[in-house]
Amino acid sequence: MKQLADKYGMQLTGTSIFDPVLCEVIYNWFGIPDGIVFDCFAGGSVRGIIAELLGQHYIGIDLSQKQIDANQINADKFNVCPAWHCDDSKNADKYICDASADLIFTCPPYHNLEKYSNHPLDLSNMNYEDFIKAYEEIILLSCRKLKDNRFAVFVVGDIRDSKGAYRDFISETKRIFKSGGLCLYNEMILLEQFGTAPMRAGGIFNSRRKTVKVHQNVLVFYKGDIQSIKDIYTNECKWADLSQFKAGESI
Repeated sequence: MKQLADKYGMQLTGTSIFDPVLCEVIYNWFGIPDGIVFDCFAGGSVRGIIAELLGQHYIGIDLSQKQIDANQINADKFNVCPAWHCDDSKNADKYICDASADLIFTCPPYHNLEKYSNHPLDLSNMNYEDFIKAYEEIILLSCRKLKDNRFAVFVVGDIRDSKGAYRDFISETKRIFKSGGLCLYNEMILLEQFGTAPMRAGGIFNSRRKTVKVHQNVLVFYKGDIQSIKDIYTNECKWADLSQFKAGESI
């Protein structure tokens, strides 16, 4: 993926910059041409822009109007129009009908690992119990938005509690989707750029026997009849033209 990202002149550093090449892969493998993509934790502009460049129609919800305004500036550079709505994702009924999405694709907040705003409805400001309750409500609502015989893809990583133990957030996500009627169909590992990880690894391990995490889990869920996949999804791939984007810039 790094080679393709270099080709596109994309900068993939930073906790909030989503990998555009991963977007292309997910949309090609699990999306539907001319289909609707629903993103309940929209954040930055990458997933929306890539979806539109590939001929899919993106609907995203985010609490931050400032983030949405910045997203729109980026989208204008590519002459595409993803639909970003400033709201709580619990209000998704206002923006997308049940059983209308052809793909759910997002990367949820990892509780308080990164604080996004001071908004009282921002999941990063909640205690973990309230966070999981809101997280579950949003996922179950998103499952309703998905058509039958379609995929939902969540890019997630584990998080630690205040004592340093893993919460097993990945399993929590799997549990919620299963309760929403979807099955876990694929699980992939996304290797991140190592960055300073090799330099940090020794100190962290020697002091606490904690290894440095350099990956995220890509969880692929399916709603419907698995036997129908071969009839619905083709092997044709389409790639976004990001050549006009300057090296060093990020979407």
